[in-house]
Amino acid sequence: MLKIFVVGILIFFQPAHITMTSIDYVPGTDSLKVLVRIDYEHFLRDYQQTIDDDLSLQVLRGYKPFPAELTNKYINSKLFIYINKKLIIGKLVNAEVSDGTIRLNILYRPERKLNSLTVRNTFLTGLFSDVENLTIIRISDFETGIKFTQKHVEERFVLK
Repeated sequence: MLKIFVVGILIFFQPAHITMTSIDYVPGTDSLKVLVRIDYEHFLRDYQQTIDDDLSLQVLRGYKPFPAELTNKYINSKLFIYINKKLIIGKLVNAEVSDGTIRLNILYRPERKLNSLTVRNTFLTGLFSDVENLTIIRISDFETGIKFTQKHVEERFVLK
């Protein structure tokens, strides 16, 4: 809980190119619940640059709500989660835009017991050299916070 408070304070005093990701293991369901928060305008620009540069920002801004299929494609091109060195694909549960921020709730279903976890977080890294992708991981008794940057996009954790 203290880490969440500290991360919140850090966001307030940091540059504007920040994303927040939390990865939580849900006991009993063998799933990972992931929440991503990104400035909506940055999300649209990153989507355009990464997925479909033929779509103008004006067209992307006109989507109300932003299509789930397009959001899934974006998420799975920017956030890679490997369980025991095997890539698992996330599925968007819901997305909500509020106060200029998009909140993405994503579900990942690993097929095996979690022995290791590798996270590759590249949100906004093609847009901004000073991006900070703050990530919190909570799996059983394991909890850590990581700051991914344009030069540091991947981290591996041994869980058992």
